[in-house]
Amino acid sequence: MSIEPTLSWYLALAPEISLAILLVAIQIYSRTLAFNNQRNVGLMTAWGAGIILLGTVGLWLLGGEPNAATSFPESLIWGGMIRHDLITLVFRVIFLSALVTTSLISLDVKKLQTIEYYALLIMATMGFSLMGASADLIMLYIGLEMASISSYVLAGFAKTEDRSPEAGMKYFVYGAFATGLMLYGMSLVYGLTGQTNLYVIGSRVVGIPTAEIAKAQNDLALLADVQNINAVLLIAAAMIIVGFGFKISAVPFHFWTPDVYEGSPTPFTAFVSTASKAAGFAVFMRVFTSGMLNFIPSSTGQPGQGTAWWPMLVSMCIITMTIGNFAAIYQRNIKRLLAYSSVAQAGYAMIGLVTLTPDGSGATMFYLLMYVFTNVAAFGVIIVISNVSKSEQMEDLYGLNKRSPYLALVMLFALLSLGGIPPTAGFLGKFFIFKAAVDAGYWWLALIGILNAFVALYYYLNVIKYMYLYDSEQQDVSIPVSRGAWVGLGLSTAVIIYLGVYAGPTFELTREAAVSFFSLVGFGG
Repeated sequence: MSIEPTLSWYLALAPEISLAILLVAIQIYSRTLAFNNQRNVGLMTAWGAGIILLGTVGLWLLGGEPNAATSFPESLIWGGMIRHDLITLVFRVIFLSALVTTSLISLDVKKLQTIEYYALLIMATMGFSLMGASADLIMLYIGLEMASISSYVLAGFAKTEDRSPEAGMKYFVYGAFATGLMLYGMSLVYGLTGQTNLYVIGSRVVGIPTAEIAKAQNDLALLADVQNINAVLLIAAAMIIVGFGFKISAVPFHFWTPDVYEGSPTPFTAFVSTASKAAGFAVFMRVFTSGMLNFIPSSTGQPGQGTAWWPMLVSMCIITMTIGNFAAIYQRNIKRLLAYSSVAQAGYAMIGLVTLTPDGSGATMFYLLMYVFTNVAAFGVIIVISNVSKSEQMEDLYGLNKRSPYLALVMLFALLSLGGIPPTAGFLGKFFIFKAAVDAGYWWLALIGILNAFVALYYYLNVIKYMYLYDSEQQDVSIPVSRGAWVGLGLSTAVIIYLGVYAGPTFELTREAAVSFFSLVGFGG
C-alpha cells in the first residue's frame, strides 16, 4: 500500500470534492442571483450533479480511473481508508443518478424550494459515496453519519405537515438505535483484532486457529479461546447486520419504512428508497466479502454456506421478500404500497449477495442501478398528481390515462419494471439475479424469488387497472407538469426502456467490477 499521495489519490475523491464545491456554489447562488427564485437552486443542483456524473464516468472511460487491473494493495489509498475500484465507480454512478433525478422531480414542490433542502441532498450524497468507497470502519462510520443526519432532517423537512415531523422523528429514533448497535459490533471487532481496516481485520481473523486444529492438538485451552472468539465475532456480525439491515429496509428492521416513506416529502422518499438502499448494499458487499467473510470459520474451512452468519442473511432475504410483498397488497396509500414494495425489492437484491459469487454481486449492482430510475419515475408521477389532489391515496390514480396519458405511460413503465415485466429494466434485473442464484446452486432461493415476483404482480397490476380502467371524479381537472419534471420523468423512463432492451454493456460493467473485486487478494485477506 503506497503511502505517498499521487494524482490518482486526488482523482479518486474527485466526485466528493466536486460535490463539496457544488454545495458552496449553490449557497452563493441562492443568496445572490437566485435570491427571489429559489426554484433555480434545484436546477443548478441537477445540472451540477449531472456534470459531476459525466465527469466521473469520463475519468473512467478516458483516464482509466479507477483501473480494474490495479492490484489489491494499490487500490487502497489515503491510508487504507478508501478503496478505489470499479465497485466504487458503479455505486457513485448510482448515487449521482439519484441526486440528478431527485433534484429534477423536486423543482415544483413549493415547500422544497429552499437552499437547505438541496444542500442536505448533496451532503447525503457525499455520505453515501464515502460509504460505498470505504475500506475502513472509521471511514464507513463517518460516511454513514454524514448521510444519516442529513436524511433525518430531510424526512422531517415539511414542518407545516403533521406527518413529516413524525416521519423525521421515527427515522431518527430507529436509525440511532440501529447505528448504535452497529457501532458496538464494530467496537467488538476492533477489540479482538486491534484493527479498523476491513482487509487487515480479515487477514487477522483468518490467522485464528480453528476448533478442529485445537481438537487435533488436544489443546483444551486453545479450544476454549477459539470458541469464545468465534462467539464474540458472531455477536459482532449480528450487530453489524442490524445496522445494514436498517439501511436497506430488510426484515425485521423495516418497521420505519412505511411511516417514513408516507410522511416524508415525496422527492426525498424517492431518494432515500434508492440511494440509501444502494449505500447499504455497498457496505454489505465491502464488509461481508472483504473482512467479515471469514469471521466465523465454517466446518469445511471454506467461506460461504458453512459460515455461521450465512443462514442469517438467507433467512432475512426470504422473509424480506415475502413480508414486503404480502404487506403491500393491503395498502391504499400509494406511498405506503411503494414502501412495502421497496422492502420486497431489498429481498430480491439480497439474493445476489448471498450467492457470494461475482455474477451475483454484479447482478445486485445492476439491479440497484435500474431501481434508481424505476422508483424515481414512480414517485415523480405521484408528486405531480399530489400537487393537484393534495393527497397520495390510490383513488388519486383513477382514470389517470384520460387525465394525462403521458403520466400514465411513465407510471406504467415504472410499475412494469418493478414487477419484472419485459421490455423493462426490472425484467433483466430479476433475470440476472435469479440466474446467478441458480448457477451458484441455490435454485430453491431463485424459485422463492420467482414466486414472490408473481405475488408482487398482483398489486402492481392493480394500480395499472386503476389508471386505465377506472374513472375519476376529477377527470376534467388538468394536471400541469413543468419542463423540469418532464425531463426527470422522461430521463428515468428512457433508462428503464434502454436497460430493458440493451442491458449488455451496463451489466458487463457491474459484473467486471464484481469479478475484479472478488479476484483480488482482499477477498478474505
